[in-house]
Amino acid sequence: MSKKRREIPVFDQPIIETHCHLDYLKDRPLEETLEQTRGVNIEKVITIAVSPDNLSRVRELSQIAPWVYGTQGIHPHDAETYSDNVETEIRQHARDEKIVAVGEIGLDYFYDNADRNVQREVFRRQLQIACDTDRPVVIHSREADEDTIEILQEFEDTLKRRGVIHSFTSGPGLARYALDQGWCLGFNGITTFNKAENVRDIVRMAPIDQILLETDSPFLTPVPYRGRENAPFYLPFVAEKIAEVKELPLDQVISQTYTNSLRTFFPDE
Repeated sequence: MSKKRREIPVFDQPIIETHCHLDYLKDRPLEETLEQTRGVNIEKVITIAVSPDNLSRVRELSQIAPWVYGTQGIHPHDAETYSDNVETEIRQHARDEKIVAVGEIGLDYFYDNADRNVQREVFRRQLQIACDTDRPVVIHSREADEDTIEILQEFEDTLKRRGVIHSFTSGPGLARYALDQGWCLGFNGITTFNKAENVRDIVRMAPIDQILLETDSPFLTPVPYRGRENAPFYLPFVAEKIAEVKELPLDQVISQTYTNSLRTFFPDE
């Protein structure tokens, strides 16, 4: 007989899902997912754009409920699809009422789905959009620490609102640079994986006032639900793990990461 999975905890304080892909969820109707998400006291959800194919879909999703928000940006995997027309679309909508950031942008040298020179150019162009529109940035960086730092250094003085390096799995060098520059680091279900001690080391390093909670669903489902499609309503398990790793009261982690999320994406609240 298989061991029964623990129920999803429900906190008294609200939490914010800072990174998911609602348009990628397939296991259940979206309405059911959103209802269950609200049921575990998730106050806001940010669904993330990654390609020219889903820029408009993310904008549509951001309108389905007052508490759902979106981003506009092109993931490094799709950097070779970037064009002047795509840039115009991102610029046109970056300051929409329900769009809270430019992203998901950055560099991915693990899969190398796009030429690295193209990735770097597209990363710079989208960072410039964030500068011009006064939006924070959601950054993806995988096995590209040195180039990520080098490019971010070019924008230190012009990118007034930083943002987050999401799903942080990079080394301590990028972590220290980002934290010193005022960026947040986003952590998800990877923190619960048995072999992710390197990620937990970064969690220990990061000040609690520079940590954001995310699921990156439908990917990276946290323990104890690995093997199932991830969803925003599993976010409480990430909060619990952050509290455990940092040896902090859970209430403090929930409260502070909530404040961090507002500061990063909702500064007027």
